[in-house]
Amino acid sequence: MAILAECPFCHKKQSAKNKKCWNEKTKKGCGTDLDKAKRSKKVKYWIDYCVNGKARREAVGYSIEEARDADGKRRVQKRENRIFDIKPEAKMTFQELTDWYLDLEKVKAIKTVWRNEIALKNFNAVLGHMVVGQIKPVDLENYQIKRRSNGMADGTIDKEIGTVQTMVRKAFFNDLVSGDTLKIFERVEDLLKVGANARDRTLSLDEYHGLMNHLSGHLKPIIATALYTGMRRGEILDLTWNKVDLKNRMIRLEAKDTKENKPKSIPIGNTLYAILTAIPRAIHDNHVFLFNGKPSSGDIRTALRSACQKALIPYGQNIKNGFVFRDIRTTVKTNMLRAGIDGALRDKILGHSLKGMDVFYLKPTDEDLRNAMDKYNNWLDEQLANAPANLDQNLDQVAKSEN
Repeated sequence: MAILAECPFCHKKQSAKNKKCWNEKTKKGCGTDLDKAKRSKKVKYWIDYCVNGKARREAVGYSIEEARDADGKRRVQKRENRIFDIKPEAKMTFQELTDWYLDLEKVKAIKTVWRNEIALKNFNAVLGHMVVGQIKPVDLENYQIKRRSNGMADGTIDKEIGTVQTMVRKAFFNDLVSGDTLKIFERVEDLLKVGANARDRTLSLDEYHGLMNHLSGHLKPIIATALYTGMRRGEILDLTWNKVDLKNRMIRLEAKDTKENKPKSIPIGNTLYAILTAIPRAIHDNHVFLFNGKPSSGDIRTALRSACQKALIPYGQNIKNGFVFRDIRTTVKTNMLRAGIDGALRDKILGHSLKGMDVFYLKPTDEDLRNAMDKYNNWLDEQLANAPANLDQNLDQVAKSEN
C-alpha cells in the first residue's frame, strides 16, 4: 500500500515524499515544485492497495493527513479481511471517475478520444461534484433538461450520456461501481428517437460540378473520393497508403477505422484509381490526403462552406436545404440504386448491416464488390459527362431510410 501525490500540472502520480515532480527511474516529470503546491492545497492525494490480487487506486482529497488516515484504514481493513466492504463509489466523484477513465491506456489510444473528453467535460460541469454512488435517475433527467434548455440538440445530449454510460460500464467491470449504479445509467432513455435526425438532402450532379469548380486543390480529391466510394469523412481523412491496395484495386479498412467497428473493403473504380495514382506519396507521412505536408485530418468545414457559397449551394445542418459532407454518403447510396446496384451489395460496400437472412447466407467476394462498384462508377461517369440539370429526385428517400 502506498500514498501518492498527483502533480497539479502534468497529473503524474508519484511518491508523496517527492519534493519535485520527477521520477529518477523513468526520467519523466515536469519539475513542478510539489512542496509549494502542497502548501497551496493544489496536490491531490491517492492511495494504492490491492484487493484479491487486483490493484486499486482511490482519491482521498488534498490533505496529507486525510491520505494517511485513509491509508491506515485500508491497512486495518485488509488485516481484518474486510477489504471487500470497500466501495470506491461511496466517496468517488464523477470528476475523479473521469480522471481514472481518461487515464486508461486503451481509452487514450482511441483516435476520437477528444470527443469523449468534451462530452465528459460537459457532463462534469453539471454533475462532476456528485459522488458516483449517490446519483439518482432524476439527476440524469435534470441534466438532459438543463442541456436542452441551453440550446443543445437532443442528439448531442444523447452522445454525452452515452459516453458517461460507457465510462460507468468500464468502472463496473473494474469493481469501481456497483450494479445498482450501472442500472441507473443503463435505464436512461434517449431524447432522440431512432431515425428522427435522418437527412434527405442529396448532392445533385450539377451541384457537384459547381462545387468542384470552387474547391481548393487539396479538397477536390477528398470530395471525389467520397462520391466515388461512399466513405465517411473520417475514413477518408484518416486513410493511409498501407490501407490502399492499388494492385488489387481495393481499400481495406480495419475495424478500428470504421464507425461500425467492422472491417470494410471498398473497391477502387477507374476514376478513383486515376485520382489516387496522381497523388504523390510523402516520405515523412503515410496519409493519402495531405495539406501543406500535414494530414488533412482537421476540420474542413470552413473550406467546404466557402466553396458552397461560391457555387450557390446552401450549406449547414440547420439551413433550409443545407448541404453537409455526410450528405454525399446519402447521395452515393441513392445513385447506386439509380445505377441498378443490388441492395445487399450497396450495404456491403457502404458498411451497412445486412438485413434478414442475408446476414447468414450472403457472402459476396471482392470480385462481386468490384463489379458492383464498376457498374456504379460507369453510371456516375456517364451522368457527370452529360451533366443533366434536373435529375429525378423521387428516390432520395430510399437513401434516407437506409443510411
